[in-house]
Amino acid sequence: MEGDGILIAYTSVYGNTRKAVELLADKLRSRGCPRVVVMDLARCDMSEAVANAFRYGKLVLATTTYNAEIFPYMRSFIEHLTERGYKNRTVALMENGSWAPMAAKVMRGMFEKSKNLTFTKTTVRLLSALSEESRGQIDELADELCQDYLAQQDGTANKNDLTALFKIGYGLYVLTANDGKKDNGMIVNTVSQVTSSPNRVAVCINKQNYSYHVVEQTGIMNINCLSVDAPFSTFERFGFQSGRTADKFAGCTPLRSDNGLAFLTRYINAFMSLKVEQYVDLDTHGMFICSVTEARVISDRETMTYTYYQEHVKPKPQTEGKKGFVCKICGYVYEGDELPEDFICPLCKHGAADFEPIQ
Repeated sequence: MEGDGILIAYTSVYGNTRKAVELLADKLRSRGCPRVVVMDLARCDMSEAVANAFRYGKLVLATTTYNAEIFPYMRSFIEHLTERGYKNRTVALMENGSWAPMAAKVMRGMFEKSKNLTFTKTTVRLLSALSEESRGQIDELADELCQDYLAQQDGTANKNDLTALFKIGYGLYVLTANDGKKDNGMIVNTVSQVTSSPNRVAVCINKQNYSYHVVEQTGIMNINCLSVDAPFSTFERFGFQSGRTADKFAGCTPLRSDNGLAFLTRYINAFMSLKVEQYVDLDTHGMFICSVTEARVISDRETMTYTYYQEHVKPKPQTEGKKGFVCKICGYVYEGDELPEDFICPLCKHGAADFEPIQ
């Protein structure tokens, strides 16, 4: 059974990697990790090291670059893990080399076929001995590995971390409506069934969006459930321009449901036609509580989630050589030392809270 703790498995030629490992172990213990096990793969029982890798939920691998490869004991250790189906773990990497470390790349490649491994954002790089930069990386890695332990303790927990809201599971949808002159559509992610008898669905819309005013006036809408094959162009069309000035259905002929509204012909697995029954004013947003007048399943493809969009659909922002902030929603880059608190992304219209510093 998986235990709560961290295994650090390492090889060291001249002792510098060992010193870095010992420093990391001390920092992990100081941050509340309940158990830190350190094993020198050149001297320990290999079967015990493998058993510990499966015993604990987190693994740190530290080794030297050896002839553009990794030290043989580390290679043997990783092969033992992959042969036994090592999966569902968090893995951190530390590499050492005199001028061009390659160990992290090699180690990561060896796990290519392993399932559900999460690699830490921080990789520690040593150029022979510890330096101020590598010590800083060790601090960052310790923070990352111990985030859950720190959050569980009253003395170290951030009890006002509103990014916890980002952990709520969201699907992604295209809401379609019609203002009497043209069809419109927008991306929404706050759609939820609130009752089953009768069937009621709640949809929240930002009051700044044109579709909010259309639904407020007409009292009807369609919710198109995007599937995982939806390309980024779908989000550009329906999410990064305003229906006030753009015809979002230009160049395509949509199909129509019984309420007369458009529904998408591609990239959805279902749609529902909704009739507004109640309204709740939420200051910046409005919540429309609706009855379901029509519901169709289009395909068995998986539903597009916000997490899937972030990891697999949204292009990686071009931040190399730039200093500033990047939008976590669409990848827009704001260059500057400070991001105004009232800044609104010109592409996706999200506020400053959805920007993060360029690393």
